[in-house]
Amino acid sequence: MSTTPFSQKPPPVRLISRTGIELVAPSPERLPGYEVALEKGWSSDTTRDVSQEQLTALRADPGSFIECLTDQNGTVTLANGTIVPRLPFHLFWIWDGEFCGSIMLRFRPGTEELPPYTLGHIGYSVVPWKQRRGYATAALGLLLPIAKAEGLERVAITCKDTNLASIKVIEANAGVLDRAVPIEGMPGEMRLFYRVLTA
Repeated sequence: MSTTPFSQKPPPVRLISRTGIELVAPSPERLPGYEVALEKGWSSDTTRDVSQEQLTALRADPGSFIECLTDQNGTVTLANGTIVPRLPFHLFWIWDGEFCGSIMLRFRPGTEELPPYTLGHIGYSVVPWKQRRGYATAALGLLLPIAKAEGLERVAITCKDTNLASIKVIEANAGVLDRAVPIEGMPGEMRLFYRVLTA
């Protein structure tokens, strides 16, 4: 991952949990595993399905695809189609010898506040065949010290109230429910906002 202007030094390119689950920087040699996940319909974005879009870009130019994923000056397309500048971020792939998913920390240097179009500091997505095995819980635990190093004492993480798996992941990392907000256009569904200490 390239050096960025928001921290004194880049984060480690490899973090390992006690269970052997790793966070690794996106790299060309690990790209085939990412491609397989996309082929099976996995999406790194939990608000919209980007699997086919990314698969097309990856196959057209693998090198440019990696650069685009890690480009700090890139843009993000929101669920409603709006294109916004990327916040500074750290992106890792979850790894156990093969690709298991991804996790990202996004933030604004010098503050814990986020722009209104960003629901939380951390987003993650585990491939379906690795879910409910502790991968997201371990990955979040590994990412919290990176958030701490960026000056964040606590991070915001959100999920739907129906996403019981994600609720367990957040609460396993000592997340505390801050508030629940109705989701526009989804009657009866709530978005839960958690705060997680990085210490």
